Amino acid sequence: MVAHRPHPSLRGLVRSSAGFAERAGGPLHRRELPFGGVPIILSFGERVRISSATGSGDYTSFVAGVHEIPVDTAHDGSLRCIQVDLTPLGAHQLLGLPMSELHDAVAPLDALDGAHWRDLGDRLADLPSWPARFELLDETLHRAAAIGRVADPEVRWAWRRLVTSHGTAPIGQLAAEVGWSRRHFAARFRGQVGLAPKPAARVLRFAHARALLTAPGVRSISDVAAAAGYADHSHLTREFRRLAGATPSQLLTSA
Repeated sequence: MVAHRPHPSLRGLVRSSAGFAERAGGPLHRRELPFGGVPIILSFGERVRISSATGSGDYTSFVAGVHEIPVDTAHDGSLRCIQVDLTPLGAHQLLGLPMSELHDAVAPLDALDGAHWRDLGDRLADLPSWPARFELLDETLHRAAAIGRVADPEVRWAWRRLVTSHGTAPIGQLAAEVGWSRRHFAARFRGQVGLAPKPAARVLRFAHARALLTAPGVRSISDVAAAAGYADHSHLTREFRRLAGATPSQLLTSA
């Protein structure tokens, strides 16, 4: 893995990016869990099998919208790619489409508007080094950002509140503070984030609880539930079953 620090001008749009060259002795399977971001995989030619409750398919370069269900990925044991994790509002600006269209969905990158996305994985593969690839990646992201539509300031503010509170900020209070009806707030938020405020908060709270659960140090599941804002141990377990397809204990065992 080769980590790359995105250009400072992309702060708030890009969470992280890294290059990967992976070789295994046979097919490799992973379960990807909701995390509140929008991953782009820029494959250098190898195909990835994506399966979830909403469908399946084989892709080279693709983008996955914000999910609230687990997604299984597989490849034949060899994969070279760059992964770029966008914020939902970064994806709204960079990808040029309503994020609600990507809710729990995957789309080939070549299906996006904009010549800068076309064959990007192949163009990256043709370059001789990781620094050259990351330079082209940043140029592409800058080009997309320059022509993209920035999210509403009200939605940006509400998303920041949800992120900083790990999904515990009251949704009705957010709508009231931006001066919108709850219905209008939910519609604008869903179009630009990909989820309505309540399920978006659920995903962020789950991601925080999962991070607490797997962090160094011994914590009981009840302690994690209290720290992450769940009513009790049972509430946390129900949410984990819904979002991860597994209990907290099962996730710890498989980690």
